[in-house]
Amino acid sequence: MLARLKLYSDFVVIKHSLFAIPFAYLGAFLASRGIPEPRILFWVGLAFLGARSAAMALNNLIDKDIDATNPRTANRELPAGKITLREVWGIILVSYLLLFYSAYKLNPLCLMLAPIIPVTSIIYPYLKRLFPVSHYVLGLNLAYAPVGGWLAVTGVFNYPFGTPEIAMLLLLFAVTLWVGGFDLIYSLQDIDFDKKEGLYSIPSVYGVKSTLLLSFASHILMLGLLVGLMFVLKLGIIFKAGLVIIAILIWYEHTLVKADNFTNVPVAFFNVNAAVSLSLLVFTVVDVLI
Repeated sequence: MLARLKLYSDFVVIKHSLFAIPFAYLGAFLASRGIPEPRILFWVGLAFLGARSAAMALNNLIDKDIDATNPRTANRELPAGKITLREVWGIILVSYLLLFYSAYKLNPLCLMLAPIIPVTSIIYPYLKRLFPVSHYVLGLNLAYAPVGGWLAVTGVFNYPFGTPEIAMLLLLFAVTLWVGGFDLIYSLQDIDFDKKEGLYSIPSVYGVKSTLLLSFASHILMLGLLVGLMFVLKLGIIFKAGLVIIAILIWYEHTLVKADNFTNVPVAFFNVNAAVSLSLLVFTVVDVLI
């Protein structure tokens, strides 16, 4: 039983939750301007776990034939036959039940907006077959995390936008650009395969140098949006220090990957970006609390 649970965990790559779950809590802390209720933190965490696990399972299911022919992904659990289609559908069902029940326990607005998540999660894997935009749709899927954390606290979304909504949207676009930017770097590993299979990733369509430039520009824009967030919410010196740390990490990430050398892509993808996500959460929470 434990072996199967570990297999399921590897299938949805639970360890990569470090990328985005801090942003879910970031949204909750900023909306609260302090420590959110433990109940909210609990259900936000479970909602994120359900949404992300279902999205990963759907992506692996939809891409199973592509993954089977790609040497880098052929040994993944589904194409390698380590997990059955019935188990995959079970993971998707349980994960979405967890998402929707958690949204129900949070507030009516979270429950009403929850169906958006599976829609874009289903759309994302198909985009690489049509247009070179999938990297940023992946970013959008993870950017729901801070919005969900924010709305879990407030339970309202006003139009025309006031300060809370502007701050929440700045977070949405910042995370979208951050994830899209590092997914561009990660996708360099498959540039030859994508060209061969006619898949529309940005590296396969526009080349390595343009991809690295776009990734860097995305991360610069992300930092600009976080600076905007600082002004909108009047965050203090600790948040500013966090932005400096994040800028250094982003710069370091882009020094690791060269146009003719992708060997450091896994380090840039996981280690550095996990540090970015956790740093932003820690410095923001400390700033808000102090």
